[in-house]
Amino acid sequence: MTGHGLEARYLAASAIAREAGDLMRQRFEEREAGTYKLKGHQDYLTEADGEVERLITRRIAEAFPGDTVFGEEGGGQFSAQVWVIDPIDGTANFARGIPHFCVSIAFVRDGATAIGVICNPMTGEHFAARRGGGATLNGRAMKVSATAEMRQSTIELGWSMRRPMEHYVAMLGRVVATGAGFRRSGSGALGLAYVADGRIDGYAELHINSWDTLAGLLLVEEAGGWGNDFLANDGLARGNPVLACTPALREALVQATGIGR
Repeated sequence: MTGHGLEARYLAASAIAREAGDLMRQRFEEREAGTYKLKGHQDYLTEADGEVERLITRRIAEAFPGDTVFGEEGGGQFSAQVWVIDPIDGTANFARGIPHFCVSIAFVRDGATAIGVICNPMTGEHFAARRGGGATLNGRAMKVSATAEMRQSTIELGWSMRRPMEHYVAMLGRVVATGAGFRRSGSGALGLAYVADGRIDGYAELHINSWDTLAGLLLVEEAGGWGNDFLANDGLARGNPVLACTPALREALVQATGIGR
């Protein structure tokens, strides 16, 4: 197999993401209002999270028994060949009946993300990338936006309880002071995918986990964008800040967010 099985893993990741997305959509349409739990403050959990993750983990184990898997809900093991998965990124949206969420699957080999796939089952959008092979949306090549002026840009700023709210508000103030527009949609993975497809011009978050981030960062890089070194300082296990954007906005956003210096 080419690339020591990379092509096979890319095809498998795409197929598994679609199957997981189908299950996610089915559970979203069947759900009853209020049927979710809170793992922590504003940290949502639904039964579908675990069910979708078990499906993905099972499919990977069947196809590549020598690989390890690390998932948001079930944990797992890190190794030289590890799949990093988020069964539902945007669980709060899912739980509240907002159709903006996705499955995110990344394959990391020898400390570098080699494959990234994100599937939004509610829109039928399938984002996929291989390192050195470009990034696509439903088979169409993606490219980051050509925006070169902060005053013409739209930046998504993710937020979580892992950092104090005042830090988020301060970053928001600095970004808005550049003249940029901003948004927050509740899915870091989809935010990064939107940067890759030129829908928005940057995504930043002061702390985010690897399962939310790795697939989307690869999409951005393969679509011609820039991303910070997320895997530095054990970002795989511990998470890190993330900044991804069009190359022309890199300097201004690094200064405004403090990420990537």
